[in-house]
Amino acid sequence: MIDSCHDTSAATQAIKKHHSTLIRPKTGWFDIHLAELWNYRDLVFLFVRRDFVSAYKQTILGPLWYLIQPVLTTIVFTVVFGKIAKIPTDGIPPFLFYMAGYIAWAYFAECLTMTANTFVANSGIFGKVYFPRLVVPLATVLTNLMKFSVQFCLFLAFYAYFLLTGASVHPTIWIAVLPILILEMALLGMGFGIVISSLTTRYRDLAFLVAFGVQLWMYATPVVYPLSQIPAKYHIFFIINPMTAVVETFRAAFLGSGGVNATFMAVSWMITLLVLFVGIVLFSRIEKTFMDTV
Repeated sequence: MIDSCHDTSAATQAIKKHHSTLIRPKTGWFDIHLAELWNYRDLVFLFVRRDFVSAYKQTILGPLWYLIQPVLTTIVFTVVFGKIAKIPTDGIPPFLFYMAGYIAWAYFAECLTMTANTFVANSGIFGKVYFPRLVVPLATVLTNLMKFSVQFCLFLAFYAYFLLTGASVHPTIWIAVLPILILEMALLGMGFGIVISSLTTRYRDLAFLVAFGVQLWMYATPVVYPLSQIPAKYHIFFIINPMTAVVETFRAAFLGSGGVNATFMAVSWMITLLVLFVGIVLFSRIEKTFMDTV
């Protein structure tokens, strides 16, 4: 009888150990527990499903907008910047040039803008149950990755068509770094997003500046023009823009045209990791007192 009671007690302790969460007060700036994200991976995928379903809920075309948006945007860029402004595209077919720049930029921009609203948009959930708050921006990045994958397949379809018609495009060795480019876009978008999300808890005006700021940032990045059209004396401003290396490398990988080099990529990654580190530290600090400010 004693052994039976002992076994029951041991089982109870095991259940508590594996199915209980110990919530401890966080005190320091660097009191961060990223390992918790793995323990809550099921919740991450639940948020991904929620975001994916709600994005085009009650729409007629639904996920087809994933394809319509890049096509329409590319057509507008081709007409405005290619036909009217006559901006050179380094011998690359304008439609393919603009689509390559757009889908690379769009993934980063949507990760940033959607993550920037994390605290405000999820305040109702944050006030009711505990879970690592970084789960939400991580889910946002993964949701946008699904959209990017669809748009990337669309780009490959157009890319194959232009190859078959004899266009002056060709893949290069830079195509091997495509996974690294995608990872950098995700980390950079999440990093800037969580920084802005943390600041908007106290300065709500920033929420109105995000979309406008991202739009201006796009024109400061070689999305609708090649880096080769920028005078050398201004290259320093493009080197410190981490998205310059991403967009130019993406084009160099598939189109054989781009002004990327190892220095650009190294600086880009340094800035990305710095922004991500600052974002995680600030986000972790703000989440402790967020519910007291809403």
